[in-house]
Amino acid sequence: MKIIAFEVEDWERLAFESLQGEHLIEFVADPLTLECAGTYANAEVVCPFIYSDLSAHVLKHFDRLKLIATRSTGFDHIDLGYCKEKGITVCNVPVYGDNTVAEHVFALLLAISHKMIAAVDRTRRGDFSLKGLQGFDLCGKTLGVIGVGSIGRCVIEIAKGFRMKVLASDVRPDEETASRLGFRYVEMDKLLASSDIITLHVPSNEHTHNLISYDEFARMKEGVVLINTARGDVVDIKALAKAIGEGKVAAAGLDVLPEEGGIREEAELLRSVYDRKYDLETMLLNHILLRLRNVIITPHSAFNTREAVERILSTTVGNIASFSRSEPENVVSGKDR
Repeated sequence: MKIIAFEVEDWERLAFESLQGEHLIEFVADPLTLECAGTYANAEVVCPFIYSDLSAHVLKHFDRLKLIATRSTGFDHIDLGYCKEKGITVCNVPVYGDNTVAEHVFALLLAISHKMIAAVDRTRRGDFSLKGLQGFDLCGKTLGVIGVGSIGRCVIEIAKGFRMKVLASDVRPDEETASRLGFRYVEMDKLLASSDIITLHVPSNEHTHNLISYDEFARMKEGVVLINTARGDVVDIKALAKAIGEGKVAAAGLDVLPEEGGIREEAELLRSVYDRKYDLETMLLNHILLRLRNVIITPHSAFNTREAVERILSTTVGNIASFSRSEPENVVSGKDR
């Protein structure tokens, strides 16, 4: 099969070595976009990461496409309806770094609680004063975990190590896990009203779009801290900006933003004014949040440790190999779904 792997760094190419010979593989450093789709139209397998565009407008250029093997857990960047219509199988990486993302949650949280970025910047300037750098302990605080899947469980395990109290909300409560890890499931209203810190671990879908919006912020404690390493559209960015401006949210740690693909380069902001590819108001709010001292934003990098990326590559190569044997694995759209 002709395989095109997008958004691949040089060191990652070795992971595809086992597919060489039987398959023809081409590596592309950049994401798949509408502008370049025609160049790779002979692909039978497309292997993208999260910044590639796999909308119907792009996919219609690929007449021979049989498989999309995304190197991610989420697949909201792929038009599954189009793939189903055209008989294109879509595979993902369901598990790769539960601990990796959970650790990033606490990297963001500790950076906030100890005002780490401001402290480091000040010290680099030769200023060793402590004014304005007082933080807060995690010990004894109540952490609200929305979504108790594999990542959420890892977050809870780490939180217990910090001697935090944990409340959780999930569509499928697992009381055995709650008893084993020492946390309580509560209704969403109770979690919002009782948590000092709230962290999100839900997928992006029609049920979770703007899950946290104006009403949810209104029910939170004054001075709550919000952490989001899930998906950008889980939080209503306009409601978040308002909550931060009013002091309802004291600080936020965000690894994801809505329309984040459009703010990777400043030029994209200007371009969007003309082609309306992205929501301009959302992008402007993103840029405002990037400059607030009580908001820490990382570039969707919670997954990005060497070990986690190696696990992603290994699973992806396995997905392609199993598909070529007519035994597809980790299918989210296709014959088995």
